Amino acid sequence: MENKNLQFKTTLNCGGCVAKVKSDLDNTQGIGEWNVDTDNADKILTVQSEGATEDEIIAIIKSKGFKAEPLTV
Repeated sequence: MENKNLQFKTTLNCGGCVAKVKSDLDNTQGIGEWNVDTDNADKILTVQSEGATEDEIIAIIKSKGFKAEPLTV
């Protein structure tokens, strides 16, 4: 499966918010590196997908009480 970068607009506003999703994103098979730009107004989550789908990533974020929607490039 091809590797690709996925980007999402989120409600992860600060380091504390990011810490709440860190373990799940780190331990999900199919996710390589990821980061959240909390300085960006849209709080952009960038994920290097190694097989994980947009829906899987959105489900992880929502399970922790935050919102995420895919950014279309």
